[in-house]
Amino acid sequence: MGYLGRDVEVVLINQAQYLVASCDSCGAIGMKDLDTLKITWSITGRLTTRVALLEVLSTGAVPQMMTVAISNELHPTGEQILKGVQQELDSAGLSTLSMAISTEKNMVTQQTGLGISVIGVSEKYQLRVGITQAGDDVYCLGLPKVGPEVNNPNDTEIVQVKHIQFLLDILGVHDIVPVGSRGIRTEAQQLATNLNCQLFFDPACGLDLDKSAGPSTCLIFSALSSLASDILLSSFPRLPITKVGRLSKI
Repeated sequence: MGYLGRDVEVVLINQAQYLVASCDSCGAIGMKDLDTLKITWSITGRLTTRVALLEVLSTGAVPQMMTVAISNELHPTGEQILKGVQQELDSAGLSTLSMAISTEKNMVTQQTGLGISVIGVSEKYQLRVGITQAGDDVYCLGLPKVGPEVNNPNDTEIVQVKHIQFLLDILGVHDIVPVGSRGIRTEAQQLATNLNCQLFFDPACGLDLDKSAGPSTCLIFSALSSLASDILLSSFPRLPITKVGRLSKI
């Protein structure tokens, strides 16, 4: 169901640590005959991996292992998907992350199917879920993109793993939430609901708040209102950053 409305599950495994798990699925996106969106399998693998990584990393957890379930033959589909998976891990500085892999060995398939899970561990005191405060500002980093708009993993307008790592190091940043198909508005309102607050949207926000962000091309985060916007802008000089609104007690 998701922990506190997030796309992760969090389980206490001992007195000091949480296990954090996330998964993402992708269907009919690739180079198979019946795929709806034609795109190289390496991009399919890379962006699906990114979604699962973003979800775990945004909680403050450190990835420990992943699974890659490919509903297609190993050659050529599986090999190209795995190439993209490894490219994303390399980009994230996680080249040696342990990986369990399964491919389809019995049936001929006509559509691409992929499922990726990432499992991480967070120290109890470092879990970054549900720490937003009343009075926090809510920002969006990156732009929501979906479907054919997402054809370049290095697009400078979309979020990458390194951006999560930057945010985690900024004092005053609280919850970090990758945005998917539910859109910015739903994710931001979930933050407000968890805090028993009301979100007042900034009238100057020009984003489409209800648009799907596909493979988490953007994220929202809460931050102390005293955190100067120029600090955020200087941290992400090339990536769009937009104030979405402010959280206030009901």
